[in-house]
Order: sequence, then structure tokens, then C-alpha cells
Amino acid sequence: MMHHNPSPHPRILLVKLSSFGDVLHGLPTLEALRDAYPLAHITWLVEAAYAPLLAGHPALDEVWIAPRLRPAEFFSGSNPAALRWLVQQLRTRPFDLVVDVQGLLKSAVWVALAQSPRKVGYDKTRELSYLALTERVKPFDPEAHAVWRYLNLAHYLGPPPTLPRFRLGLDAAVDISALIPAEPDRPLAVLHPGARWASKLWPPASWARLTEWFHGQGFLVAVTGSAADRELVAGITAQCRAPRLNLAGATSLSQLAGILRKARLAVTTDTGAMHLAAALGTPVAALFGPTAPWRTGPFGDVHQVVRQGLSCSPCFKRQCPDPRCLSDLLPEMVEAACEKILSSAGIS
Repeated sequence: MMHHNPSPHPRILLVKLSSFGDVLHGLPTLEALRDAYPLAHITWLVEAAYAPLLAGHPALDEVWIAPRLRPAEFFSGSNPAALRWLVQQLRTRPFDLVVDVQGLLKSAVWVALAQSPRKVGYDKTRELSYLALTERVKPFDPEAHAVWRYLNLAHYLGPPPTLPRFRLGLDAAVDISALIPAEPDRPLAVLHPGARWASKLWPPASWARLTEWFHGQGFLVAVTGSAADRELVAGITAQCRAPRLNLAGATSLSQLAGILRKARLAVTTDTGAMHLAAALGTPVAALFGPTAPWRTGPFGDVHQVVRQGLSCSPCFKRQCPDPRCLSDLLPEMVEAACEKILSSAGIS
């Protein structure tokens, strides 16, 4: 345990490089480490794409960017500036404690380079990443939610953590008035149909039907997504008779957070926006097919997971020739989940 450390201001490095949801799931671990070591200097090592999630976080002292490297690139130095900077930091700024929350080869590379007498993470992780550790924590239930799995590492290092806490440094005062009209009488519903896996997508016709249902319930409907989702969202809005805001590719991460914060509820695929909404405390109806909601679903009691529970699900396949788990998921099932959220919040 770290209390034997003579330093009153221990330096801690938290290694969680990716991805969107996983970085958010690591936030309670950061909070637990900060609670256990209030005077520590805590640095988080993360890939550039996910660094905005940590910007300005009140429990963090520094964010370091890890370049995304393929093994060949690592040795050829094709990303020299970012790579050289990080290697120099890891060699010249020793840590009292390094915590590898990722447990993959790509995190083990940096853990191995870091100067520290204590490198803590799970034993028996994939890609032999545990070989970089000096202390290996007994593996945690692989079917448990990622939030609890990461938090268990903080539990190992200090007093039992309090209940998981999600704070974000994202600008809470971000202006979204140009994106969302001020309509105080109409609650906002956010639909986020995109996902990085084709197998996680719900048919555009079903999203269009859901949009019309929300409009009929008196909601202002905003459809969000990345620039890469523009075509997908255009396909949905083309089939939709109800008015709706198409915000695909139109929001920064801070603006998306502001919109989700304002929303009465969100309906999403299994994707980063789902985890962002949950971290902000916005109820989510989450559509699940090929993945396991008990491992990586929206964290918290206010959410509803909508899935059919087919015998082939979860398969964890990115592509599927017959994705019935989602193609056959009826809009009525999603509407029922939304009604459940709204009635439990005392709204409808």
C-alpha cells in the first residue's frame, strides 16, 4: 500500500489510453486515487483523440499525450516529436506509482518506460502486458462492469473507494444556443444513431419512426453524430416526416456534452455518446446487440438497456451477415423503454 511512501506529495501516473467510453469509465478511479492521496500530483496518459474528455478535470494535475504507434513505427520513429517528448518525460520524471488501467501491449510499452518502483495493474491481462508490472492484482470478474473493474485497482491501493463519481472538466457553460433553440415548453430528446461497428447500428427507418414518436410526445428532437455520421443521419432524416434538428458533424465535444446535459433523455447505440450522457447524469435508452451491457452498458440506475437477448448475442463481432439482434429490434420496444425512463423521472 502506498502509505509507506515517504513522499508527502507522491507522483502518480494513470495509464488509460483509449477509448471514449473506457476513459470515462476510468474517471471514478481517478477520483478514488485523488481521495486516497489528496496531495498527490496525478498525471493521466491518454491518446490525443480522448484527451478533450480530461481537459480541465479538477482531480488531475497533468494530461500527457501518448502517440498511437504501430510496433514498426515505434522502432522507426515515424512520429518523432510526440514520441521523443513522451519518452523523455517518462525517463526524466520518476513516479512513485504507475497504475495501468488499460492492460494491453500499447499501455505496457509506456509502463515499462516509466521510472517507478511501483507499477500496478491486473495480472493475466492480454498481450502479456502484465510483464511490465511490479505488482499484479488478482484478475477481476470479466463480466463485471468496467467501472467496477477499474475502481478495484484504486481499492487495492488505498481505502475502499466511495461510490463511483463522474466529474468532467468539459466546459459546463458552453454556449449551445446556436445549435438548440430556446423552447422552454418542449423537453429535449437526443438521438445518437452512429457507432464505429456496423453491427451496432439500428435501421434508419426505425430511427425515423422513433423521431416521429418523440415529436408526437411534444419533444424537441436533436439527432447528433460525428462528421462521419452525416450520411447515416441524412438517411434517417430523409425517411422522417417530423421536424428535427440534424446536428451530425456540427458539435464540438464540449457542445455535445452541453446538449446531452440539457436533454431530458438520450437514445443511443453502444457508443461514446452513451457513456458521455451517463457520466453527465442524463438518462439513456441504450440499444444493444453484439455487445454485453453488463460489461459496458450505461453506468447507473436511471438508464434502460433495450436488447432482444438472442442466443447469439453478445457475439462481439464488428460485422454480421444477419444482424437480427438490432434489425429486428422494434421501435415499440425503444418507445416503451423511453416511457419507463420518463415515468420514473416523474415527467410523463
